[in-house]
Amino acid sequence: MISTSRPTLVPAGTWAVDPIHSTVGFSVKHLGIATVRGKFEEFEGTLEIGDSDESARAYGTVQGVSINTGDDGRDEHLRSADFFGVEQNPELRFESREVTHVDEDTFEITGDLSMNGVTKPVTLKAEVQGTETDPWGNERVALEVTGQLNRGDWDMTFNQALGSGNLLVGEKVKLSLDIAAVKQA
Repeated sequence: MISTSRPTLVPAGTWAVDPIHSTVGFSVKHLGIATVRGKFEEFEGTLEIGDSDESARAYGTVQGVSINTGDDGRDEHLRSADFFGVEQNPELRFESREVTHVDEDTFEITGDLSMNGVTKPVTLKAEVQGTETDPWGNERVALEVTGQLNRGDWDMTFNQALGSGNLLVGEKVKLSLDIAAVKQA
């Protein structure tokens, strides 16, 4: 039998996301014309890499209360039941179901994203930025992860129509994660 599996892009092992050197960010249109960017400041994640893409797993959690867009009033509104509903659903959670090799440094991660009490599938594109050993002997890997979702699919339906036909808050949310992970012993 001929194996069609490819070696993984990330060396095999368990990798813990380093929150000090990582960012979990997003952007969304405001008034249909401006882009508002935000990030979550409390998160953790793990990459479990086997000998092939088929055995790879990625999972992580984000604390919804840690959202930061640079405006306290907007952040409080985003924490409310109109958006993330952090009182009832304090944690956002992602767990991969499939990792697919795309090219020499890119793969797709399809998994379940849970937020605001709703779990839906999402596909993310991950680009390996490289591996390195830090001055203390720790193996590290870096990835740029991007994706897009429609916030209404997670029951985040608050909005207001404007006279121009634009919406106060865009439906499309772009995800942008810069992940640095450290190999565990």
